Amino acid sequence: MASSDDPFANAIWNALHTTHQHLSLAHGLALKYPADVAPFSCLAENTSAALSDLHTLMASGETTYVLGDAPALSDKLLYRGATPCLQMAFPEQSPLPAIEPALPIAPLSCDDAPAMVALTDIAFPGFFRSRTCVMGSYFGIWDSARPGQLIAMAGERLVLHPTREVSGVCTHPEHRGQGLAAALTARVLDHQRRLQARSVLHVVSTNHTAISLYHRLGFQSLREVHLHRLKRPD
Repeated sequence: MASSDDPFANAIWNALHTTHQHLSLAHGLALKYPADVAPFSCLAENTSAALSDLHTLMASGETTYVLGDAPALSDKLLYRGATPCLQMAFPEQSPLPAIEPALPIAPLSCDDAPAMVALTDIAFPGFFRSRTCVMGSYFGIWDSARPGQLIAMAGERLVLHPTREVSGVCTHPEHRGQGLAAALTARVLDHQRRLQARSVLHVVSTNHTAISLYHRLGFQSLREVHLHRLKRPD
């Protein structure tokens, strides 16, 4: 529903129509990711008919988010407010930030999903799901003193080739202040540069600490967008 020449402005729609089309659940005017992949949906038009189609795709009690304008009024879905987010991009010609070579950054797979969900639930509960790992590549740092405990991670979420979203950047509270989030973001940027992709991200507009970090790494602000939360009643 966002209007812009940049496909990332309407990232959910464009991801589900391109690279992530194989993950798309569709009905009429609505598309969404499976609930165990991501809580994101999109609409072909901002109408109550489109919301009715989205209602059909959702399970009882399920919550989803749509990007762009405030949804039309609906007697099918409950509107639970909006979260303002800043969209940012890393300039494609800029040198990449250095990666600390001493950090034990390791690729993550869907076998690591329980640890990934446990870590992200501390930082942003509910957004990372058991199969979010299928959306892109992920990297993490494990606690050497506690086998099986992931202490920091970063990876990819919305992919609309050649644009790839940096996402899931988080650090366990006991390990913050060590530069892990910056190092892992740099690792994802390196991965995306090797794919000749454009690197972008979303960050909640009030998360000034994260925004400052991304600016220091070289990201530039693009625009503010809104994620609108919708719930199908129980």
